[in-house]
Amino acid sequence: MIALAEEIINGRRLGKADKLSVLVTADLKELCEGADKIRKALCGNRADLCSIVNGRGGKCSENCKFCAQSAHYHTECEEYGFLKTDEFLAGAKAAVEQGISRYSIVTAGRTLEGDDLENAIAAYQAMHQAYPDLILCASHGLMKEEDLRRLHNAGVTMYHTNIETSEEYFSKICTTHTFQDKLTEIKRARAAGLIVCSGGIFGMGETWEDRLLMAALLAELEVASIPLNFLLPIPGTPFAHTEPLSQEEMIRITAVFRYLNPTAFLRIAAGRGRFSNGGEELFCAGANAVLTGDMLTTVGNKTAQDRDMLLRIGFEL
Repeated sequence: MIALAEEIINGRRLGKADKLSVLVTADLKELCEGADKIRKALCGNRADLCSIVNGRGGKCSENCKFCAQSAHYHTECEEYGFLKTDEFLAGAKAAVEQGISRYSIVTAGRTLEGDDLENAIAAYQAMHQAYPDLILCASHGLMKEEDLRRLHNAGVTMYHTNIETSEEYFSKICTTHTFQDKLTEIKRARAAGLIVCSGGIFGMGETWEDRLLMAALLAELEVASIPLNFLLPIPGTPFAHTEPLSQEEMIRITAVFRYLNPTAFLRIAAGRGRFSNGGEELFCAGANAVLTGDMLTTVGNKTAQDRDMLLRIGFEL
């Protein structure tokens, strides 16, 4: 695997036409050494930290089986309307004070429109004016290109829309929108001048082939930031009793995505709490970005702990 890593560093790129199954069966220690080598050579030692705020909670019309905020399931998710600008400004201030470089508003629901869209535009403008060096990101579902362009003009530079899994498996986790809807949204975001952040969730019953196809597609799309979420089974959702992935599988997934996406930010998000040390092993297996602080409906790692961990293993912040 080290030889393959050297080839990737020297310009080779893996895709669906390659025999990717070797990544699944390779010795894990060697695979991780190669992935870390690729990361250091092509991405450097800088770690990218971001945090998110749940800007509108619950009552989502979509039936994604992993999500606590779907109106199709009975969970204990808190429901509330779009937050006030002052609340977003407070979150942005906290992010800056903690040395976090990216801050994103995420909203439950199929899209963002009407008064909520206007309020979001105002919030982004206020944050951009107050903290011009803070990178603003957004995640508001399937939006129109003209509305995405308004986000960009308000100071947003990156748009998040996960493809979640492979095209072949997508209908097993959601039927209220399609995989093609996701691809169309990626095209719209780029047309609006936004950088794309797109990844998915692992541990939903998908196969290794699904994971490899997903990684290869994100490489084809040249996605700059790829969030890797590991399923947290939430009571009330169809995946409530799903067996969590092992640490070894989480590490292998991270390394595999680095081999296929050698220059992307691999952003570790939900699920790393299964590691007692904040997922240090994942950042030695090719990851170089992290979603820090609390998640949308679950508790995440404290930012101070993440900073200490990343500095300890040789990253720059």
